[in-house]
Amino acid sequence: METLAYSHMNSPVGRLTIAVSGHGVAMLSFGHELPSKLGGKRVAWRESHDATAETRKQLTEYFAGKRRDFTVPLDLRGTEFQRRCWKQLLGIPYGKTKSYADIARAVGSPHGFRAVGQANHHNPVAIVVPCHRVLAGRKALGGYGGGLKTKAFLLRLEGAEFQEGTPELAFQD
Repeated sequence: METLAYSHMNSPVGRLTIAVSGHGVAMLSFGHELPSKLGGKRVAWRESHDATAETRKQLTEYFAGKRRDFTVPLDLRGTEFQRRCWKQLLGIPYGKTKSYADIARAVGSPHGFRAVGQANHHNPVAIVVPCHRVLAGRKALGGYGGGLKTKAFLLRLEGAEFQEGTPELAFQD
């Protein structure tokens, strides 16, 4: 069983939990829950503000509008398809958005926009791996693990264009 270092931090979108392995940030989630498994493997937890200090610093800078790109190493744990999707998310520039269909096409599954939505839902490193930059059709918010208010806040912080609400045909382009 692997032991991950973690800490909590308060942010404009509420409490965040950050966890790091020896390879990088393995989890950034909303709230304070520590799962018993990460990426399908059992993990143990050790609180360490030192281990998460750089990630907390970069998040603070991001929320202050002083950082557009994160440089912390990542330890993304998921299926091959999920990791392909998350890699595409990392390529979406600050203040820009893409649709679920855009990501589906980019990962070679042109009709897999719902699967992309599920990969986003399982993104273990919110904000840093910017799943908030993925919108449903017609630039609707779609869904977000941190809640739609949080997704809207992050997009506004970045100056991105989006539609409030979720139209009926949101997942269609």
